[in-house]
Amino acid sequence: MNTADLGRGRRVGVPSTALFTDQYELTMLQAALKAGTAGRRSVFEVFTRRLPNGRRYGVVAGTGRVLDAVENFRFDPDVLAFLREKDIVDGATLEWLAGYRFSGDIWGYPEGEVYFPGSPILRVEGSFAECVLLETVILSILNHDSAIAAAASRMASAARGRPLIEMGARRTHELAAVAAARAAYIGGFSSTSDLAAGFRYDIPTVGTSAHAFTLLHDSERDAFQAQVDSLGDGTTLLVDTYDVAEAVRTAVSIAGPDLGAVRIDSGDLLVVAHRVRQQLDELGATDTKIIVTSDLDEYAIASLAAAPVDAYGVGTQLVTGSGHPTASMVYKLVARAVSADPAAPLVPVAKKSIGGKTSIGGRKWAARRLDEYGVAEAEVVGTGEVPAELAERQLLVPLVQGGEALVREPLDVVRDRHAAARAGLPLSATQLSRGEPVLPTEYVQGPSVG
Repeated sequence: MNTADLGRGRRVGVPSTALFTDQYELTMLQAALKAGTAGRRSVFEVFTRRLPNGRRYGVVAGTGRVLDAVENFRFDPDVLAFLREKDIVDGATLEWLAGYRFSGDIWGYPEGEVYFPGSPILRVEGSFAECVLLETVILSILNHDSAIAAAASRMASAARGRPLIEMGARRTHELAAVAAARAAYIGGFSSTSDLAAGFRYDIPTVGTSAHAFTLLHDSERDAFQAQVDSLGDGTTLLVDTYDVAEAVRTAVSIAGPDLGAVRIDSGDLLVVAHRVRQQLDELGATDTKIIVTSDLDEYAIASLAAAPVDAYGVGTQLVTGSGHPTASMVYKLVARAVSADPAAPLVPVAKKSIGGKTSIGGRKWAARRLDEYGVAEAEVVGTGEVPAELAERQLLVPLVQGGEALVREPLDVVRDRHAAARAGLPLSATQLSRGEPVLPTEYVQGPSVG
């Protein structure tokens, strides 16, 4: 079975996603089938009750991967045999699962859009049975990718237009690394070191050498000469294995003034970058770029704003969400039909509890209100009819209709959308200091529409 990315990437064979499921989703299905309620028309929504502490906005990422996962959500014979062997569900439920195909509708914020607490990021509509099974796979994708994209977006803002290289594959699960590279690209990174991400999603890839390559050779000069002989004068030479100043002199003496770049991976990057820039200019290598790495995050990147740095390589902090590895999204039933009759009206439902885990019932719409200058001033979420003044500002778009995906967007389109969405927020959105979400969420209660 194949899956296609939203974009120019290649189709890559993947197994069924049906077991990316918590067992309770199957036990609920079995009980609902027996009770005769499994066919009730239902509406589930994905949202987060709060942003990570100090974050001003969230970034929707992973939508394309969600569509792929839904497309591949099939209970093939091996999966059914496993469920039967482990006695996870009964025979009637196994028979129902054998023919599972999601046939409902999915609406959501376009990938790359920003969101705020309470934003109905994704809305899944269909029978209870077919929708409830998708909870875990949808949340696992959106929570991971949105967290990475949000961190990437903050880093891109801090970089002020300087290129960012994603290089975190060695710091996370091998498959998570591919998804992280995709999310980072959406958030504003320009390339990745991960070849699997380049293959699957057509993200530009980069890479030269590590300290091991220098240590392999009898001298730093031998290592640099070997790299230039193989990759040309435009390569990037790593200059902090031994003595940085000596390495820069050696690099320019071998590659000449056309040396592409030098990479600095340790030390006080602010001080070292200034010294290296001065040295390169004195040696006539005025066009040679300086790339810095070394466990950077958005704060470290911002601190280097005045340094003569041309690009940043970011790994650990990016793929871990810069301290917030999940977006804390939830998948909640917000409306359901009063019976299994397809024409039965929807009624809003909501959990009521203490401890901040309440939710608001009803199928929701969302719109972003702008001020007189065209800058976003509020995220408006409501049920019922959309106010006329917000009708042209609605955020949810159709993604799946009747089980068929409607959207297959190039990642560059998604990336540009995010840049535009971020630019449409108040200037304080890009501040790294702790603060509240840059837009308030306003709720408009109306009669349920169903």
